[in-house]
Amino acid sequence: MSAGSLTILVIDENRIRASIIEAGLRDAGHSHVTVVHDVAGIAKRIAEIEPDVIVIDLENPNRDMLENMFQLSRAVKRPIAMFVDRSDRASIEAAVEAGVSAYVVDGLKKERIKPILDMAISRFNAFSRMARELEEARSELENRKVVDRAKGILMKSRGLSEEAAYALLRKTAMDQNRKIADIAQSLVTAAGLLGPLEGE
Repeated sequence: MSAGSLTILVIDENRIRASIIEAGLRDAGHSHVTVVHDVAGIAKRIAEIEPDVIVIDLENPNRDMLENMFQLSRAVKRPIAMFVDRSDRASIEAAVEAGVSAYVVDGLKKERIKPILDMAISRFNAFSRMARELEEARSELENRKVVDRAKGILMKSRGLSEEAAYALLRKTAMDQNRKIADIAQSLVTAAGLLGPLEGE
């Protein structure tokens, strides 16, 4: 995605600081920049604007203000760069936990906006990729368990070897143009429903 096509939302109650951020973004070739000065009802504005990236600038954030912004970070699942004038270790840890991609203390300068934004996007993408890979691995493991259970059912009910049971699952999946795991899940579900009838 090129710089110019990114939609960027800047949340900043301080108009002077907001103009520094906006100038930095426009200098870097970002033309779709929306600046919001009032944090009240910000979740609704985010839903309306659907930004690709969010830049939050908090001049002197109090604990409640930070917590609200961290809650927002958790909810929106987008790259977020947050500028604060001062911070403590607990706030920094909370920012990381909330998924803030770049948390910058005392660093609001026009020329730093672009590299920080780029870093926020690449960190967010790396984190999203890791989360997706973890989810895929988890679902792969679940699928494998279901397939093993389905093979067990076929081996027991039809007296098949493990290879023959798997071959039957694979053939059924190909015939029905479905995934082996889906066929296996149907079989396991059906066997569960028919369970009490076994041995009759």
